[in-house]
Amino acid sequence: MFRSLKLKRSIQSSITNHHQNPRFSQTLKPLISSPTPQSNPFFFLRQFSSSPPAPPPLSDASSTSSELRKYLGYSALFLGCAIGTYYSFPFPENAKHKKAQLFRYAPLPDDLHTVVNWSGTHEVQTRVFLQPESLEELETIVKDANEKKQKIRPVGSGLSPNGIGLARGGMVNLALLDKVLEVDKEKKTVRVEAGIRVQQLVDVIKDYGITLQNFASIREQQVGGIVQVGAHGTGAKLPPIDEQVISMKLVTPGKGTIVISKDKDPELFYLARCGLGAFGVVAEVTLQCVERQELVEHTFVSNLAEIKKKHKKLLNDNKHVKYLYIPYTDTVVVVTCNPVSKWWSPTKFKPKYSLDEALQPIRDLYHASIETYRGQSVATSSTAENESKVSDLTFTELRDKLLAMDPLNKDHVKKINEAEAEFWKRSEGYRVGWSDEILGFDCGGQQWVSETCFPAGTLSKPNMKDLKFIEDVMELIEKEEIPAPAPIEQRWTACSKSLMSPASSSSNDDIFSWVGIIMYLPTTDARERKQITEEFFHYRHLTQARFWDQYSAYEHWAKIEVPKDKDEVAALQARLRKRFPVDAFNKARSELDPNRILSNAMLEKMFPLDGNVST
Repeated sequence: MFRSLKLKRSIQSSITNHHQNPRFSQTLKPLISSPTPQSNPFFFLRQFSSSPPAPPPLSDASSTSSELRKYLGYSALFLGCAIGTYYSFPFPENAKHKKAQLFRYAPLPDDLHTVVNWSGTHEVQTRVFLQPESLEELETIVKDANEKKQKIRPVGSGLSPNGIGLARGGMVNLALLDKVLEVDKEKKTVRVEAGIRVQQLVDVIKDYGITLQNFASIREQQVGGIVQVGAHGTGAKLPPIDEQVISMKLVTPGKGTIVISKDKDPELFYLARCGLGAFGVVAEVTLQCVERQELVEHTFVSNLAEIKKKHKKLLNDNKHVKYLYIPYTDTVVVVTCNPVSKWWSPTKFKPKYSLDEALQPIRDLYHASIETYRGQSVATSSTAENESKVSDLTFTELRDKLLAMDPLNKDHVKKINEAEAEFWKRSEGYRVGWSDEILGFDCGGQQWVSETCFPAGTLSKPNMKDLKFIEDVMELIEKEEIPAPAPIEQRWTACSKSLMSPASSSSNDDIFSWVGIIMYLPTTDARERKQITEEFFHYRHLTQARFWDQYSAYEHWAKIEVPKDKDEVAALQARLRKRFPVDAFNKARSELDPNRILSNAMLEKMFPLDGNVST
């Protein structure tokens, strides 16, 4: 019917327009010489109807047949080209799920910056990305932005899984302000520009015989960022990293450059020390350090029943301690770190297995999985690899490759977890190194993570809720058949005096447990990443709904994911008010950043000042 309509319109157009175009007069003469088609413009369409018309004159029938053959020929040619094109350029089987995205690969304007966090979970594009090279330049940037009401959200190394430092409206980054300004060897303090990275700082101050009191898992954070989000290491006697700050210099939009400490404006100091970048751009930080020393790391495997018996002793006797739980197994990996003592001798503690022997179970699983998934598109990239390279891969790299084959298959993930448990059993032993070398942790590749902090009693009297929390989570995983990879990491800290820290407490004896659940993003396939993301948020939602209120658990500021649903946002706001001094926080924001140029959508949703939301 569609073709008939096109043919009708073509012929009608020719007939009605021939008088206006002399070039067509000779061509159309046979058509218009007969009164039949002229009086009935639908004459030629009757060839497609079910009841044939009366036979036309011979000359008209010949012309009609010629015209019809021409259009049928065009149709056949078009159809043939389409079929030829389809079979000559088949759509890849593994790409059929992809949707067309117009202009996705169009070149970006030269002034447009794309900023992505380390996990690849959050991304923004902005035309304002500023990197001052001096304090004076930073002060000018903040002043001008405030006058123009231009966003300049402070952003560090982009390591926060939730992208808390990102803002489309604009950002300021202090990577070029990365100097050590002053070291007091006697007081063990160091004053630095806030853009300096943790590893860079440690490399400088080690020549003075000092180091940081504690470390997070990664060393690439800028000092300003690691302090502002309340990052932490592990050790029930050691507070979060913000407690190491003894003074700060802030460049604020509302009051210019100010210096705060526990002696100078202590109220603002304890509020802004873990201030989420909301009060001013942290330009300089003075840190309390400790004497540099070697540590002995001891790794051994246990189970939850045994851990319960000696949990209090483990927290009290070790400077640093953490537990790594392997879902779908009873394995608990215990890692302790303590200063080297005189009795220590590496010859007394030789490892039972070599690294190659420890890696063998997961290498075997990798080869077996290659065979299992060989015929499936999900394993195409893996099977194409040069397998001689497998021996060069670290444990976390092998785990990522295994997960990439079938990341949401519970049985497949369970096998990987079992291989990981065996790896840790074969990795039991000791190693010695400086604290900045020992206290790091290979977190694996890109990932979603939710880490909560909750009270765990006191050092002298742990309430054991930290272990009950883990039991509940492990039971939930098995009951809901969640494809939860390993590890679930549990660490402890002493309390912080910073009012916005999740470990904030006025009691010096309080200790807090930090528990992180995780799902890796081992693939670049957009559909698979979306599916993993959905599964992770289901996993996270279950833990939130069932355990957070019960254990008074609150998420790490760098890992909290703000919901999109209005009711859920309102519930989050109400919940944060129960734990943190939101009114005091917002009052200080209003005074120091009246135009909210340092804010972004995440902060505005958590701590709204009015109905508007920043970007």
